[in-house]
Amino acid sequence: MKEKISAILKTLPERPGVYLMRDSEGKIIYVGKAKKLKRRVSSYFRHSHAIARLNKLVSLIEDISIIRTETEAEALIVEAKLIRKYQPFFNIDLKMSDRYPYVKITNEDFPRLEITRHKSNDGALYIGPFVDAGSIRNLMRLTERYFPLRVCKSRINPDSNKRPCVEYSLGRSMGACAGLCSRSEYRERVSDIILLFEGKQAELVERLHARMNESAQKLEFEKAARYRDTIRAIWKLSRQKISSALQEDLDNETWQVLNHIQELLNLKILPWRIDAFDISHTSGHDTYGCCVVFEQGRPSPNLYRRFKIKSLQDGEINDFASIYETVKRRYKHVIDNSEPAPQLALIDGGPEQLKFAMTAINELGLNLPLIALAKREELIFLPDNPEPLRLSRDDSALQLFQRLRDEVHRFVITTHKNARGKRFRHSRLDDIPGIGRKKASELLVKFGSAKKISELQPQELEKVSGIGPILARKILDSLREQ
Repeated sequence: MKEKISAILKTLPERPGVYLMRDSEGKIIYVGKAKKLKRRVSSYFRHSHAIARLNKLVSLIEDISIIRTETEAEALIVEAKLIRKYQPFFNIDLKMSDRYPYVKITNEDFPRLEITRHKSNDGALYIGPFVDAGSIRNLMRLTERYFPLRVCKSRINPDSNKRPCVEYSLGRSMGACAGLCSRSEYRERVSDIILLFEGKQAELVERLHARMNESAQKLEFEKAARYRDTIRAIWKLSRQKISSALQEDLDNETWQVLNHIQELLNLKILPWRIDAFDISHTSGHDTYGCCVVFEQGRPSPNLYRRFKIKSLQDGEINDFASIYETVKRRYKHVIDNSEPAPQLALIDGGPEQLKFAMTAINELGLNLPLIALAKREELIFLPDNPEPLRLSRDDSALQLFQRLRDEVHRFVITTHKNARGKRFRHSRLDDIPGIGRKKASELLVKFGSAKKISELQPQELEKVSGIGPILARKILDSLREQ
């Protein structure tokens, strides 16, 4: 075995990922995936092979690089994309076609849902690929039960005089052919299905919650119960860890930037997924810590997370403690396997912020590369390194780090502003038992402010519909005590 290859094999992890084998000219000649990289790659060099083509491959290998992934499913997707992009000589299966299925939303007035292994330029929407057969089956079952679309392939011309098909009677269709739903209602359901298959369950559940509350207010309790059951079914379905960024094609420029970062920071694995952290508050009020995620050099918003800081008193300012809490809470979810792990994390700040983030990482027992990017001079700080790294402004690594920093700054500022606005919109009337949001709004519209209400006499307040002597006294006592 060549000395360089032997040294590389010793550094490989027993984790999922993709390996790329290169020849003496640096050309990729084979791409493979593995559940355990060290075991799989080492097997090529343990003994000679009965297949001449495999022996030839081993003889030509001069270098091996890897891309760590969170799961074997991610490794399958990355492997397929790299093979289609680089067309390695020793890869056969994936050069000509896709192995993995896609969910297809047909390009029709009333679209249908299909499973296909081939993407066509037919105007349809393709979601995927899906590498876990069980996952796609579970999603299809949930869709058929809670988000049914039409199954017939005939052209739809809604006719209210037409009798709906038997699928409608079984609850498996919206009855579009019989004019039992409008085109906009049908499209709304299609939009729900797209969110479901793209792994954006949180956004979908938020939409369903709004509809459930609206139905309850209209006393449509059966409809509201159906939304409730749908929400429960979605949360029971395990969250997909394949992000939308992995569904995009990998371009040469991104590949070069990630390789550059790996060499620059001396990382053991390619930084396929990078987290970035920042803190925002107003004089210690409404303090939030946020994390954004870039995968393949692109934002993955469905993996963004926000944390209301709990360890500080209201009005207390401590950015270091806030960074510590945010990082620790974020990566507790990695330890319990409910969130994917990054290959690199970036802290918006200097060496002190980096030190507190490292403390959180060490306490969790994680081995995660961390860096900090300081504003103004754009210096990069590394753990246990007193001298910061200074890159030129046109360096591709620095530019990617700046995009990460700017995105997490935008996200945390937006989060903080929304929280602050919500606090300012909160009225003192909201804290009084027996006064709902609707009644509080009526009082504010009629009298102008909580202060003016507190100056009223009980008899004046009793003139408002729904407020008797006891409630009027409770309102005034509460407002005058505050």
